[in-house]
Amino acid sequence: MKLTDLRDNPGARKGRMRVGRGIGSGKGKTSGRGQKGQKARSGVAIKGFEGGQMPLHMRLPKRGFNNIFAKDFAEVNLGQVQKLIEAGKLDAGSLIDHAALQAAGVARGGKDGVRLLAKGALTAKAQFKVAGASKSAVAAVEQAGGSVEVIEAKDPAALAAAKKGTAKAAAAR
Repeated sequence: MKLTDLRDNPGARKGRMRVGRGIGSGKGKTSGRGQKGQKARSGVAIKGFEGGQMPLHMRLPKRGFNNIFAKDFAEVNLGQVQKLIEAGKLDAGSLIDHAALQAAGVARGGKDGVRLLAKGALTAKAQFKVAGASKSAVAAVEQAGGSVEVIEAKDPAALAAAKKGTAKAAAAR
C-alpha cells in the first residue's frame, strides 16, 4: 500500500449543495426558500416568533426567582474524599482544605468555598477546613477519628464597613 492509495470510502465526504445555479439543479432561482416573505430574505432569525400569536415562552407563567445572596459552594461528598485518599491523590495526614480538594480535581467552582456532605463512607482519619459541612458529615468525620473546622464566611459589606471605621479611627488620633 502506498500513501497515494489512501482515500475515503465512497460517499464518506458529501459536497455541499450549490444553490441558485440554474433550474436543472433542482435548487435554482429561489434556492429552496420559497417565494418572497421575511424568510426568503437574507439575515433573518425569527427565534421564538410565532407570527403575531403570543409565543409559548410568554404564555407560560413566570416561576421562582434568582437569589442574589445565594452562596456558591463546591459540594464534596465523603465517599469522593475516601476514594481520593485510597488513590493517593489526597494525604489524610495533612489538612484537607479547598486548595487541596481543587488540586485533587474534586472541588470544581465554589466561589464561596467547599461544603462537605455525608454521601458515602469515610474510614480514614482526616482533618478538614471547609466553608460548610452538614451535621451528618461532621458526625461521620468525627466517628472516623478526624475533625472538621468550619470557616466563618465574612460578609464583604461588613468587612468594608469595618475597614472604613478603622481608617476614621486612625485619622482621628
